Amino acid sequence: MKPILKTLFIAVVTVSSAAFARPEAKVVPGEYLVKFKASSGGASIAHQKIQGKATLKANFHGLGMMQINMKAGPDEKANFEALKNDPDVEYIEPNYVLEKSDVVVSESFERQSYEQFSNSSFASTNPAVYSQNNANTGIDSAWPVLTALDGSHGKIVVAVIDTGLDKNHDVFKAYNSNGSGGTGSLWVNPIEANGSAGVDDDQNGYVDDINGWNFINNSGNFADDDDHGTHVAGIVVGASQNIFARPLQESKIQIMPLKFLDGAGSGSTSNAIRAIYYAVNNGAKVINNSWGGASYSRALHDAITYAYDHKVLVVCAAGNYASDNDAYPMYPANYDVPSNLSVGSTTRFDDLSSFSNYGANTVHIGSPGEYIESTVPGNQMMKMHGTSMAAPFVAGVAALAMREAPSLSGYQIKELILRTGDTNGYLSSLISTSSRIDALYLLQEAQQMVSTASSQPGYKPSYLSERAPASESSGGGGGCGLVKAVTENGPGSGRGSGGGAGVVIGLLMMPLVFWQALRSREPKSKRKYERFKMSSEIRVMVGDKELVGNVNTISEGGLSFNTEAALEKGGIVTMRIQSPDGHESIEVQGHVVWNEKNQAYGVQFDNAKQGALAMIRDWSASLVKSN
Repeated sequence: MKPILKTLFIAVVTVSSAAFARPEAKVVPGEYLVKFKASSGGASIAHQKIQGKATLKANFHGLGMMQINMKAGPDEKANFEALKNDPDVEYIEPNYVLEKSDVVVSESFERQSYEQFSNSSFASTNPAVYSQNNANTGIDSAWPVLTALDGSHGKIVVAVIDTGLDKNHDVFKAYNSNGSGGTGSLWVNPIEANGSAGVDDDQNGYVDDINGWNFINNSGNFADDDDHGTHVAGIVVGASQNIFARPLQESKIQIMPLKFLDGAGSGSTSNAIRAIYYAVNNGAKVINNSWGGASYSRALHDAITYAYDHKVLVVCAAGNYASDNDAYPMYPANYDVPSNLSVGSTTRFDDLSSFSNYGANTVHIGSPGEYIESTVPGNQMMKMHGTSMAAPFVAGVAALAMREAPSLSGYQIKELILRTGDTNGYLSSLISTSSRIDALYLLQEAQQMVSTASSQPGYKPSYLSERAPASESSGGGGGCGLVKAVTENGPGSGRGSGGGAGVVIGLLMMPLVFWQALRSREPKSKRKYERFKMSSEIRVMVGDKELVGNVNTISEGGLSFNTEAALEKGGIVTMRIQSPDGHESIEVQGHVVWNEKNQAYGVQFDNAKQGALAMIRDWSASLVKSN
């Protein structure tokens, strides 16, 4: 333990923490997905092929694919190889687990009833104002000019493939013109709703799927036991109106809730695939995927391709590991299917969120994903962070654009979203378009394309090679941090997946060593950033303890401050820095590290926030330089 901390130097280093944040591959033990070739001879031959090697768990009707269970033991690898090498088998792969890891900040947000919420100042209840996020997307300016509900401009169905939905929440209840109802945004399957209980009236393979489906227990009960799905759905519906206003308006969007993630935030690839096929086959025009993993699945690739073939737009969260998706792919966000749209999270200042994944080639558009207020089960409201929150705003706005130009394909809507984004230099080299979504411009352009015919280019998937069984695989992780509410720790906490403490500390030290090496190559009198004197308050969060100190100097490269707190190496801190005039503040987070050579503490940021650096530049303009 080092002595009591007197001076802490903050080094802004943009080295990614992905090396220790990404999880290891996870699979459903013993389960595999097997796709048989069309020429294999049908289901009876397929059943013969797996006899003695595995038991059938599920059959994907019409797809030639099976979900099988192999008994663990010495024969598992041999049976896998036998099926893999069978001339009638197109591919076999593990049934990967898609897992959530929390996006967390230093403050915990409370769940509030509508009565509590409406008496607070968290968001506006003015029906003309959008306040689920504070970015300048122009969405509320577009509301007055949206086409009214009529025969040619009905409701667009958005499938929310997630943890389920609280259908009894006021926001999703049936609409009532007297103002006492909800938005009427819950999708209804009319044949099942008007049919007989216990009967598959529409013969789609799902009995009593009146409003959606639960793929975990195979029932029509898709109740949300996690908060996440309901929060995502509230963001989608909120793109069309202020969900905090009363009375609520009739929604121009319908939510098709498809539950495949359980209350522990875990789901299987097989159930995600079922949900995508269900969404496409039952009329969804937009699919929102606020989840993912690092393991490539050819079966999931095929499902996204199926959506493209049916002109459906698929919106995917890019991930919450502050890592480069160009180098470390995340799926389904990274599939190159032309109608697949990958969304990164931006702040209210339009720079990239510290937790957000990025990719100059693979992450397409930014969208607000911090401090997003939305619905949660129990008829309550709550703030959350994540690319999980950024994606559904894009999905909701995309659905509105489809209403304005109903003939456009999902691919055309994606291209329109990318073309109309609000370009921002802070997103350059991080987002392929260098843009944050511009809802007003998008909808204005969509209204000009009402007579444009549907079109999209041909696409033939280019598959990655099949993977070995999980026990032999050295591939990427199966879980992606795309979800969950704001809790008590800082971004990046607890995201490591194992390894010795020495390795973790070494990785934490690397950015400081790199920074020190760069400095040693320059004259000692030369600084990369000019440093300025500043006397201002700083607040540092160490776990649940808030420490108060004073800033001495500041630059774009970092700052120094005094406090009497003792910090442990490897701890996580959140620093809230007040501007010289006291009117603004910025927040930065990172891991405490110790530089043995300089005998000084430092904080390694998970990702430098360009918006924070821009504010520091503004503050510095009125400050005196420090020697």
